[in-house]
Formats: sequence, structure tokens, C-alpha cells
Amino acid sequence: MLTYEQALDQLLGAAVPVEEIETVGLIEARGRILAQAQTSTIAVPPLDNSAMDGYALRCADVATTGVSLPVEQRIAAGSIGHALLPGTAARIFTGAPIPAGADAVVIQEHCSVDDQGRVSINQVPKPGQHIRRAGEDIAPGAEVLPAGARLGAAELGVAASVGLAQLPVRRRMRVALLSTGDELAEPGQPLPPGAIYNSNSPTLHALLEGLGCVVTDIGRIPDNLAETRRALQAAAQGHDLILSTGGVSVGEEDHVKAAVEAEGELALWKIGIKPGKPLAFGKVGAGKTAQSTAFIGLPGNPVSGFVTFMMLVRPYILRCMGAQRCQPMERQLVSASDWLRPDIRREFLRARITADGRAELHPNQGSGVLTSCVWADGLIDNPPRKSFLAGDTVRFLSFATLS
Repeated sequence: MLTYEQALDQLLGAAVPVEEIETVGLIEARGRILAQAQTSTIAVPPLDNSAMDGYALRCADVATTGVSLPVEQRIAAGSIGHALLPGTAARIFTGAPIPAGADAVVIQEHCSVDDQGRVSINQVPKPGQHIRRAGEDIAPGAEVLPAGARLGAAELGVAASVGLAQLPVRRRMRVALLSTGDELAEPGQPLPPGAIYNSNSPTLHALLEGLGCVVTDIGRIPDNLAETRRALQAAAQGHDLILSTGGVSVGEEDHVKAAVEAEGELALWKIGIKPGKPLAFGKVGAGKTAQSTAFIGLPGNPVSGFVTFMMLVRPYILRCMGAQRCQPMERQLVSASDWLRPDIRREFLRARITADGRAELHPNQGSGVLTSCVWADGLIDNPPRKSFLAGDTVRFLSFATLS
């Protein structure tokens, strides 16, 4: 069996980044992958400004507490005051530019104003106190966003802060999604005897769209070689990836393997992970047409498909879209549960974070128990043959970082 790292390395090595670049507005850029690094033409903040509401003054004028100064100007955010005269103070508000000559701000809670409009300073200020310096966040010419950044709320805020209204992003990856199995029924339809509802398609559709993909749901493909080949031929047109669930084994009713081999090429991997041992990777159209479309076949069990998508397909798609960071981020947590029946394979165990910050295992780790993924906050990444006890440190992968 391939190790998880070997399988992931092969997938990432085979990923072909989309080349097309689109320029979109900031709101439309959320979740997209930045195609070109962005630099700032301005300083942020553009001027020294006040970090607090209070009074701007010269430290030299306030050697002791209780000094009384006339307030000779008022400076609100968005306005520019005039140079501060020695022996005076300026009423100033958060974000307002510091007037020339002032070298500190004393917050209003440390000041009192009398009936004549003079302010008593009840704290001896230090130079630079409560002043945000020009360019302390971003200097002119600084790179603010690297190529390959996945654009979230913070990244879009930074772009806006330097005046960028549009960003160049990679084209969305186009994915054809299909499910195999005569036993599948669509939600909302009557459930015939022996059938199960197709839960994989909505799950994977949501995961794909969460990555910014454009998804075409081809629908359910019957367990028939000719029908499967026709579906693959259609899915290969205009898509960057075909993603299927089920039918990649070698049973008499598993036709995906034979269909992909007939239409292109396929490697059927056994990966040393649980859940999710089988995974198929190849191309449809390879060697038969000028263009080929990547193919990944996931196992049909709901949890197996869910886990293998997040741990293997997600990094592949992000690499194809030019993302700088593709692999999941883990954190160390203390286990709240015992795990005394380790597998020979690397395990991804559904777990949630307790109120005291520990990782608690779901009691049923079966690959068909999709409710465990709703209950859980993430996965414990457990090495092969490793048991652990409550109180031991485990590696935890949050679902929040896998979406």
C-alpha cells in the first residue's frame, strides 16, 4: 500500500495549474487564488495618527501630572489640524492625523476639562504614546499579498486598505461530479426496496464549491460499462477534473475502473489510511485525444469519501488552482478519550473539541457513519498501530482548516 505521504506527493506532482487569469472585484474574489503578487503604492496608515480618543500634546509641556493646557484645536478623523503651538493641546479622536509638533496622545480618561475649556493632564506622557506611525502596517512598495494566496476576509481587507479595487485571480477549476451505483436514489424521491439515498453528491458538491470550483453534477451513473464510458466521455468535455464516488473496486458491478482504462489511463491505489483505502487516479482521453481530463475516483462509503476528499483531493485541487498552501494544518491537543484498537493503517478519527479544549473521539468510527462528521469538529491524525489514552497528546486537524 502507498503511504498517505506517497499518495499525496504523487497527486500534487501530477497537478497541472490552470493558466487562465481573471480580474475580478474584491467581493467576487473571496475564496479565489491570487494569480500575481500585489504591492502597495501607499503607506498604511498614510500619516501618523491617534490610536485613541484623547489630547495630542508635547511631552515637554507635561513634566508632572495636573498640568493645565488650553485646547486650541479639535481634530477628527478625516481632517488635518494645524501645527500644535507650544504649551497647548489638541482635542483628537481615534484615526485623526497627529498635528505637527505633537509627540504623544493622552487618552481622555486621564484628562479633565474645566469650564474655561482648559484640559488638565493627569498622566505624564511618554514620547510616541498612543500614536500609530505612518507606514507601521504597510510601507510603500511592500508586497501585501503573495501570489498563490487564498483570498479570505483578511486578505480582501488588506487589498482594500491599499486602494486595490480588483485582483487578478486564477480561473475557477471546473469539476464534473458523478456517482455510480444502481442502489442510489436521489433525495426527495421515493426510496425503493434495497436502495439508499445518494449522500455523496451533495457532500462533495458542497466541498468543491467551498474551494471555489465550478461544479457540474452529472448525476447517478448505472452499473453498466457502456453507460459509464459515455458518462466519462461527456464529463471530459470542458472540465479540468472528473470526480466520482463508488465503483472503483474490482467487483463484477464496479465498472469505473474498466471504463476509465478504456477511455484513458488509470492507477488504482491502495493507500494505507483508514477510512479510505481505495483511490483511483488517472486521465480520461489520455493518448486518444489532444486534451485529457484528470480523473479521481473516491470510495463509495460516505465517511471514506469525505475524508479522502479533504486529505487528498482538496490539496490536489488547491495546487491545480495555484494555491501557495495546499496541505492541512495540524495542532496538538490533549485527548479526552482512549483509543485501544489501532489499525495497521494511518487513521483519521472523527473527534470534537470539548469545553476544556481536549479532543473527544466519536464512539462509532465506522466508514458509513456520516453523522459522526456532523458531530465532530475535525480529525485526529493517528499513526499506524498507535494506541493512545486520555491525557496523551494527539494531532488534530480542524474541519475549519479543511474547507
